[in-house]
Amino acid sequence: MAITLIVGALGVVLDTTVVSVALNDLAEDLGAPLATVQWVSTGYMLAVFTAIPLAGWAQSRLGGRRLWVLALTGFLGGSILSALARDATGLIVFRLVQGLAGGIMMPLMYTLLVQAAKGRNIGKVMAVITVPTALGPILGPVLGGLVLHLADWRWLFLANIPLCLLGTVLARRNLPDDRPAPDEPRAPLDAVGLLLLGPGSAAVLLGLSQVDGDTGFTSTRVLVPLLAGLAMAAGFTVRALTRAPAPLVDVRLFRHRPVASASTLLFLGGISLFGSMTLLPLYFQQVRGATPLDTGLLLIPQGVGALVARGLAGTYLDRTGPRAVALAAFASVAASTVPFAFVTADTDETLLLAALFVRGVALGAAMIAPMGAAFVGLERQEIPDASMITRVAQQLGGAVGVAVLLVVLQQNTGGARTPDALATGFDHAFWWSVALTAAAVPLCLLLPGAPGSAASTGDRGRETGRNAAPAAR
Repeated sequence: MAITLIVGALGVVLDTTVVSVALNDLAEDLGAPLATVQWVSTGYMLAVFTAIPLAGWAQSRLGGRRLWVLALTGFLGGSILSALARDATGLIVFRLVQGLAGGIMMPLMYTLLVQAAKGRNIGKVMAVITVPTALGPILGPVLGGLVLHLADWRWLFLANIPLCLLGTVLARRNLPDDRPAPDEPRAPLDAVGLLLLGPGSAAVLLGLSQVDGDTGFTSTRVLVPLLAGLAMAAGFTVRALTRAPAPLVDVRLFRHRPVASASTLLFLGGISLFGSMTLLPLYFQQVRGATPLDTGLLLIPQGVGALVARGLAGTYLDRTGPRAVALAAFASVAASTVPFAFVTADTDETLLLAALFVRGVALGAAMIAPMGAAFVGLERQEIPDASMITRVAQQLGGAVGVAVLLVVLQQNTGGARTPDALATGFDHAFWWSVALTAAAVPLCLLLPGAPGSAASTGDRGRETGRNAAPAAR
């Protein structure tokens, strides 16, 4: 079952990282300005955020297997249409189709595996679930560079076809048929909640994506969507807390301490992971003059480290609990980022590659520990909501991290003309990354402790108040 889901999810994860290295080629081939082509990536992420809240409700209506196959088929269709796009507008629209499908698939993968595990060996489950996100940073930039070196950008999307077809065949064969019975009560769609949460999350992401070094967070194009999105998210929260029937996402789960603390740590972890994923390629390309393919190869040690961490972190998570693993992981992420705060144009490449490997190991564990903690003590019907909450927290953290670190970088490299001057600007940005990661370390103490201890399940607080039939959710 795990292999089946990983095969399908790999297409989604790779598609996100592959396209990021092709924006210049897309702009030249489609005859569109880079500001327009940037929406190929931005629009995709907006669609992902819009679709994530639908995953739980759709699973309750269709069953996990049917929803997975439908989403995978939609992603396949979006990939084919993207490869056939004739202009930038068409490509952006077809990328929205991919994003809507991918937004459902990622939280659904977490839900299906955690539900199948029935609360056992959560560490090993998390080690398996996070394989696609570890492979993405390794294979994505390298695959993108190779494709652009050997063929044109359309093959970036055509490469998804084998994974999607194989994933569909495996899903029909290996995933359990969990369709709800015809007479089983089903939760109605919270349409108002969907109109508030999906577009609200997308608006926050849109505002953060418009941040630049000149105006920072104060420009109209940043503040308007950001404030509108926050207002819609607040409106959804109030509605979800006061609405008697099942809301789209059960925000009462934040009363469960592991969910609240894990979501906060995933937000900060997203800042460290995605923010650094933006800084590192820029450093290698702008300061050291590396090509996109060279950059992808230089970043392989970090991805390999993240893969190595999976089994080790999962084992210790089941043995010692999320708290100890998260403490060691976040502290190590901060420490292994420090060498990059001293980089120059001539820093020894071997030292940087070693630091990247250590950083990858730490980042892998830092993602597994809070993700596993979020599901501690939950009932089966609560798992889809926890999957969506943690997914949104991590992605929003990534958007904040990219926005903040790019502002810091641009403000410190605006007048730089030499590689050494540029390197000084990157030093400042990496120090910010270290500080933001270090802020997460004391929060790790809120995670559950060793299995069987009094602190292993956290404080459930009051009853979550979910009134919908468990089978419907």
